[in-house]
Amino acid sequence: MELIPVILSGGVGSRLWPVSREAHPKPFMELPDGQNLIQKTFLRASRLKGVVEILTVTNRELLFKTEDEYSAVNEARHSQGFILEPFGRNTAAAVAAAALQLEASHGPDVQMLVLAADHLIQDEQAFATAVGSAMTLAAEGWLVTFGIQPTYPETGFGYIEAQKNTPLNGGLKVARFVEKPDLGTAQSYVSAGNYYWNSGMFCFRVGTVLEELRRHAPDVVEAVNKTIEVSRLSSSDKYCCLALDSDAFAEVPDISIDYALMERSSKVATVPCDIGWSDIGSWNAVSELTEADENGNRFEGEVLSHGSRNNYVNSEGRLTALVGVEDLLVIDTPDAVMIAHKDHAQDVKHIVNQLKACSHTVHLLHRTVHRPWGTYTTLENGERFKIKRIVVKPGASLSLQMHHHRSEHWIVVSGTAVVVNDQQELMLHTNESTFIRAGHKHRLKNPGVIDLVLIEVQSGDYLGEDDIVRFEDNYGRVDK
Repeated sequence: MELIPVILSGGVGSRLWPVSREAHPKPFMELPDGQNLIQKTFLRASRLKGVVEILTVTNRELLFKTEDEYSAVNEARHSQGFILEPFGRNTAAAVAAAALQLEASHGPDVQMLVLAADHLIQDEQAFATAVGSAMTLAAEGWLVTFGIQPTYPETGFGYIEAQKNTPLNGGLKVARFVEKPDLGTAQSYVSAGNYYWNSGMFCFRVGTVLEELRRHAPDVVEAVNKTIEVSRLSSSDKYCCLALDSDAFAEVPDISIDYALMERSSKVATVPCDIGWSDIGSWNAVSELTEADENGNRFEGEVLSHGSRNNYVNSEGRLTALVGVEDLLVIDTPDAVMIAHKDHAQDVKHIVNQLKACSHTVHLLHRTVHRPWGTYTTLENGERFKIKRIVVKPGASLSLQMHHHRSEHWIVVSGTAVVVNDQQELMLHTNESTFIRAGHKHRLKNPGVIDLVLIEVQSGDYLGEDDIVRFEDNYGRVDK
């Protein structure tokens, strides 16, 4: 049986701020072992039997960063596809778009395995076994969910109630889905033995899920199909990419696949499993990935502690000291520090809402920002000036562009740069520089085989990132 994992990478993970941000969301958070969640999901999917392609549904702004993360771990060189959303429209739209695209390219009998990009599964063998059971049920026409065996009465998850005494071939028929319960109700679910955490992972035959969507959510399928008809499909030697049209996609209903389909269909089954699953939904969950010391403290980075117990510190950039404190979460990044009591880990999202309300960019970007060509890091930002460290990948190129309100001075730190500066084309080496006046067209290329590193000093009346006019671009970002 052919299987195509579909990785949904759309959530921000606001409860994991300040590491998770809109331009660097939760799937890209590096874990203590050096890999991030989206890499782990990709690897887990690629190791399954029968996989012929891996399809990722994500925001169009995250395509090149996702490609970089996959390339770092894609040793088997699996075929890849991308569906690029202009903005989030919930999981029903993402699943429908993936199913329609797979039906067109592989036919209705191929099976799709829907995975969240930001979940952690620590028992891959048990996961593979569960997927095998799910594929068997999907071939029989079931819409299959993965029900996680609850180990404690969690109030932050939805639950799946399985019908008693209705065993299927490797699973159970689903009686109903239930919302996040209070503690007493969650305790009764755990005691009952036929309730499972809803993991948000699914497996189904493409033809079956489209048939059921047309029956229970025809408005979703119709709107997504209209969007695909007017969207741009492109392919390269690396991957096939469907960029969804913004205007058409805005007409797609904003609804989850649970509400649109799974709670309405009579063809839903669950595969109960114990796979070491976690949605990494808070800093408390992240802290469990680090071993505790004799005082219950868990530290990432250089930390000194005196008379402190049961704390978690994530501080990779500088020394952190704790004195006489307990039950704290301390998350330190170059431009923001978050301190919370462990009992209020779920409330971090309210700080993010405050940042959005006052248009503070720290909810959106880190000091280091990823671009298709590399990265830039803001080193200092003052009145009428900004200093950046720019890293350009080998063979990469920034767009041919112009700024109205700022001039730029580029100094090469390492590597070789080819610079278009108005009417000139220059080759700059280490310790060489050029000055670009406001209004001049300019471009930066790295012709070498190592990273190009330079310092950029901006000066002018306005230094916002939106002061840019692109004329040519290798990554499809030319202004219309």
